[in-house]
Amino acid sequence: MAKQEDPEDKARAAAMRLLARREHSRLELDLKLRQRKVEAATIEKVLDEFEVNNWLSDERFADVFSRQRFDLGYGPVKIIAELQQRGIRTPPEWLSSMTDREWIEAATRVRDRRFGLEDIRGDWDEKGRQGRFLARRGYASDHIESALDAVSSG
Repeated sequence: MAKQEDPEDKARAAAMRLLARREHSRLELDLKLRQRKVEAATIEKVLDEFEVNNWLSDERFADVFSRQRFDLGYGPVKIIAELQQRGIRTPPEWLSSMTDREWIEAATRVRDRRFGLEDIRGDWDEKGRQGRFLARRGYASDHIESALDAVSSG
């Protein structure tokens, strides 16, 4: 007769496999363990243990996740919203300390990569199209306006 596996061991192993692939927030791990039919009390106990051992850290997750999203060209509005969807209420320090100038430079780089930096100040249709793209990427309206005014110096 096969011995029944301890639910805590099963939850620990599943959580460790998930964390081996990438950082997760506590909320993400909680949801993924619930999908695997692990009881809530067991999940809480295992996740508390993982936090004590520093295998699970919402701060570390927020830092890694937000840097990856920034590197992919996403703006502050989208990054913060995605963090909140994953249970992170406080953005990492580096994200909060970024200046408007830095966000404008990031939005301009994204625009340049996607469309180039032609002068579109008189072309309302093109300006609208590029502006909507940057808005979907999560940039604030003042960042978008400045990025749309940027013109290639070459």
